Amino acid sequence: MTRLHLVRHGPTHAKAMIGWTDLPADLSDHAAIARLSAHLPHDAALISSDLSRAITTADALALPTRNRLPHDPALRELHFGDWEMQTFAQAEAADPAHIRAFWETPGTLRAPGGEGWDDITARIAAALDRLPDHTIVVCHFGAILAALQCRLGLTAKDVFQHKIDNLSVTELQRTQAGWQAMRINHVP
Repeated sequence: MTRLHLVRHGPTHAKAMIGWTDLPADLSDHAAIARLSAHLPHDAALISSDLSRAITTADALALPTRNRLPHDPALRELHFGDWEMQTFAQAEAADPAHIRAFWETPGTLRAPGGEGWDDITARIAAALDRLPDHTIVVCHFGAILAALQCRLGLTAKDVFQHKIDNLSVTELQRTQAGWQAMRINHVP
């Protein structure tokens, strides 16, 4: 049986579109991190994206019994390209039709100089296929939604309905019947 524990990194407190911009996580809530670590399996592999907010969150969850795997750039957040570090309002002021279509009809349309939703979904699906059967994956909001879409067969509009909080865990399990969501956005 394959089980994935998808953890969203600690908060950055940014109020803009943060994809590949490497902002640090605020890991000052030691009690929340301790609860999250206690909730996660002690014998699972542990991997993160290669962005510092995911790396430091994974480091805070590391235990001697958790096999720490090398950081994987394929687990990064959606690349917002020219919209990186901009608010929705700023990007909308420059090209309102483009950003509205990007979010309202997610798929092949890309952020200028960045990715589209289909790009991140394909990237995340390939990354998940390479993981051991029992893994904790510390990654990002978009990466977790993409994992839900590719593993559960949902549409982008379906997964966009989910909230994914910082330091939350989303658990997916593959059984003989296929992939199932055991928990989505669980905050221990």
